[in-house]
Amino acid sequence: MKKRILGAILILAISIPILWIGGMPFIGACGIMGAFALKELMELNVHHKKIPNTMFISSIILLSLLIFWRPISYLVSLEINPGLVALTFLLLFIPCLFYKEDTYSAHEAMYGFGSILFLALFCKSLIFLRMKNVWILVYLIFIAIFTDTFAYFIGKAIGRHKSSPIISPNKTWEGCIGGSIIGVLISTIFYLFVIANLSLPKVLLISMLLSVIGQLGDLVFSKIKRENQIKDFSQLIPGHGGILDRIDSLVFIVLGYIFLIGLL
Repeated sequence: MKKRILGAILILAISIPILWIGGMPFIGACGIMGAFALKELMELNVHHKKIPNTMFISSIILLSLLIFWRPISYLVSLEINPGLVALTFLLLFIPCLFYKEDTYSAHEAMYGFGSILFLALFCKSLIFLRMKNVWILVYLIFIAIFTDTFAYFIGKAIGRHKSSPIISPNKTWEGCIGGSIIGVLISTIFYLFVIANLSLPKVLLISMLLSVIGQLGDLVFSKIKRENQIKDFSQLIPGHGGILDRIDSLVFIVLGYIFLIGLL
């Protein structure tokens, strides 16, 4: 527990100033976070072989290009350069012809291609939201933090019915529902008083959808870990595991919000 508390303090001490400052420090931090997350995905080798160092380094470079390419004005856009997507495809798949199949195959290339695009989209979404309105990003972070935190404590206190016994045995329906209720209430109040005075039903609905999506995202990453027979994605953060262990629900909440604002 002590190590977990110290890890949480470390996360807050680094992330809050960077989030508040924004600009290039925030953009750079998103790139670094994306690189560590990609490393964690590449090291999951139950369903794919260990990727050669050359291809791993190439993947990091390609991810960085997809996130950082073009000036700041372009970074405010959600658009991912299609030319770079094509280049990523070519540079990941053509080397399959020159490696032995048991070293680097089309399967690994497809895995890397999907991982890079997924993380590039997430990092670009973070940058887009921070550039547009920092409080929107804080609102989404609040949904993730308060839903996860209260789901844990409520589940610990009164949880009796397992919500996903195979994927995540410690999660209960009581915790999931209680976490969502409190997470939605806190984030909705924050949105109405700090961001915009929209209709209460609309903000409640959006917050509830994102809270549920976040919990589903948590389960997706738990399933990935269970399939790969690991407890944490890495040991980067003391007491908390890796980058993906900390952003699992936030990834789905951010991408869910990007989807919703496209509809509304």
